[in-house]
Amino acid sequence: MFATMRSTVNQGIIALCLALCIMSAGAFAKAAHASEFSADIVSRDAAGTVIGAVAKLYVRNHMVRIETPEASGGFLLINGDAGTAQFVRPALQLYMDAKQSSRLTQIFVPVDTQEPCQQWQAAAGNAGAASAAGEWRCERIEDDIMDGRRAVQFRVSSPVSPSSQRWIDSDLQFPVKLLAPDGTTTALEHILVEAQPANRFAIPPGFRNFDPRALIERVKRSDAWVDP
Repeated sequence: MFATMRSTVNQGIIALCLALCIMSAGAFAKAAHASEFSADIVSRDAAGTVIGAVAKLYVRNHMVRIETPEASGGFLLINGDAGTAQFVRPALQLYMDAKQSSRLTQIFVPVDTQEPCQQWQAAAGNAGAASAAGEWRCERIEDDIMDGRRAVQFRVSSPVSPSSQRWIDSDLQFPVKLLAPDGTTTALEHILVEAQPANRFAIPPGFRNFDPRALIERVKRSDAWVDP
């Protein structure tokens, strides 16, 4: 009888462990895909009218791809782990530092939801923006709801840039809106949470890294260069 009881208890424990494992796997899968999504990047004036062309954004974990008319002829790749932003031109099979090819690389980057200023300041520095200098401040204002999604709101300022308000989606852990002092906004709309293909965020094999600074230095060393 005791052997039967032990067997029953053991079977119950095994069943409970299996149930917990299934639940944990489901939760892990949900968390793993939570940072994979696509969205439109839309700018609007203070009256809410769309201004400029709509850009497209894709996110897979800490990788970001932006397709925008601001950087025509290619697409932008942001690596949140490496802290880099590159402009890829498929027709020329080249890629290069994005620099100031688009202001979007300074806004829509993976950030720390508690202390996002470090990532935003680094993105501005990569772009060579003057606002990257000095100390940035991110003051958490309040939690908010945007299009039915939970978001954290910050007031962001730098020594040479007027303060803006920015929202970070709590689940996606990614910036979703910027409100400028003049009332214009740049925000993610039509967010679609779904798995993204890895090759969308990779520089194709055989593409060359083009460094304009190296080219300028070679020209300076040539007979064609004339000192100003």
